[in-house]
Amino acid sequence: MKDLLHIIISVIIFCPVLLFIVVYAIGRKVHIRGTHAFGAASDATTLCLFFSVPLAIDVLWKVNVGAFLVMLAIVLAIVFTYVDWRTKKEIEVKPLLRKIWRFLFLVLSTAYILICLVGLIQSVVEYLQSV
Repeated sequence: MKDLLHIIISVIIFCPVLLFIVVYAIGRKVHIRGTHAFGAASDATTLCLFFSVPLAIDVLWKVNVGAFLVMLAIVLAIVFTYVDWRTKKEIEVKPLLRKIWRFLFLVLSTAYILICLVGLIQSVVEYLQSV
């Protein structure tokens, strides 16, 4: 049982797209509207991407960017809070946190896709050089 849980968590961390698809499919199966199912899937995937992106960078280039990622998230939260405060004067915490979390999903998803593409290209180039 412990090994199965370890395998499931490892697969989810290394391939967060699977988590997104599973959560979205479950949301649609229990009759959640498309936009809400997509939001729930992106929320769940964001947490996974916080682990996946630094791990992928560390595997490919042996660089630890975990602290940088946390600092980036904090700076983005500060910027979003400042902009929200300047435009509305009344900060609503739940919608603000949702905006920050969803923006982090976009940033981390883009970073993950780019890292995968660059890693794939790098592997092909290394293979072609060795042949």
